Amino acid sequence: MAAILLVQSFLASIGRTVLGVCRGAGSIAIFGADGVSHIFRPPYYPAEFGRQLLRIGWFSLPVVGLTALFTGAALALQIYAGGARFNAESVVPSIVAIGMTRELGPVLGGLMVAGRVSASVAAELGTMRVTEQIDALTTLSTNPMKYLVAPRLLAATLALPALVAVGDAIGIMGGMLVGVARLGFNPAVYIQNTVDFLEVMDVVSGLVKAAVFGFIIALMGCYMGYHSDRGAQGVGRATTNAVVSASILILAANYFLTEFFFAGA
Repeated sequence: MAAILLVQSFLASIGRTVLGVCRGAGSIAIFGADGVSHIFRPPYYPAEFGRQLLRIGWFSLPVVGLTALFTGAALALQIYAGGARFNAESVVPSIVAIGMTRELGPVLGGLMVAGRVSASVAAELGTMRVTEQIDALTTLSTNPMKYLVAPRLLAATLALPALVAVGDAIGIMGGMLVGVARLGFNPAVYIQNTVDFLEVMDVVSGLVKAAVFGFIIALMGCYMGYHSDRGAQGVGRATTNAVVSASILILAANYFLTEFFFAGA
């Protein structure tokens, strides 16, 4: 009898976990759909959208640029060291370009922005929830979803592809600097190899990934902050959950998008 109760308790705990995950996923999906719907319905708040575009895009450029620069440089060294085992050192320019545009540029850029933006958005909205500023917006006949959530979702979705495009260029330049200064490549040959082997789909797939990652970053930051618990602990927990959930979803979405773009390649 005790064994049966133990098994039932174990299965019940699994069931509660699964139901909790499904409930959370459904809540996030409904929240995201509601936020997207407000993007296309008036009234609009262009000034708030501009502020968020500046905060998410322009102010994230230094961290994305530095990440891409050192990633491209390290990638060139690693590919050269691996290619030397098979007398294939000449593949360094093409692999650096493909690796940065397809994977490393959007993924690392997304993760860096997630750490910066998701935490910031969750902390800001969580503090507004704790101090009842969100309730005050409703009292003033201002829809919080339209004023707080929709501009952030749109700004992040548009800003991330631009950041990743710049990051891709900086990463490829970092690989070129190492290739020319440390590995003995001719600059003209390096650039020509990069142009010859880089295809349009490599760049487009990375930019599409960046747009999806930007939406995920803003969505998780807004959701966790909007539903933050009361008190300082609640805001801290919301901030942590926003960064962790955004990072995990970025990696999961990256796999499915890669499967979609390159499964038949």
